[in-house]
Amino acid sequence: MTPEELLEKLAKAAAIKGYHLHADHDFCLGTAESLIANKERYGYMCCPCRLASDDKKTDSDIICPCVYRDDDIAEFGACMCSFYVSAEHKDDPDFFPEVDERRDPSRGL
Repeated sequence: MTPEELLEKLAKAAAIKGYHLHADHDFCLGTAESLIANKERYGYMCCPCRLASDDKKTDSDIICPCVYRDDDIAEFGACMCSFYVSAEHKDDPDFFPEVDERRDPSRGL
């Protein structure tokens, strides 16, 4: 799967929840490339913004879209990576909020 194909697939899935991919297309392409690299490296598309353990069960909370996405978007308008954003920010290529880490630090490496 190419990064463009992955973006199309993830954008469709996000739309079901009322979310959008970030307006900066190059940023999204880079994130898609990282997701693909993580899929090749670990066997699953874990969040490129967090350290993975190489154990799918341990990392189940950070497989994109991570379990923290909904709360992050509700509170900050974007997920921690800023890959997914709310409708309010879908057209703002400069929107990169500082999002607090919700993941328990004992889960990662």
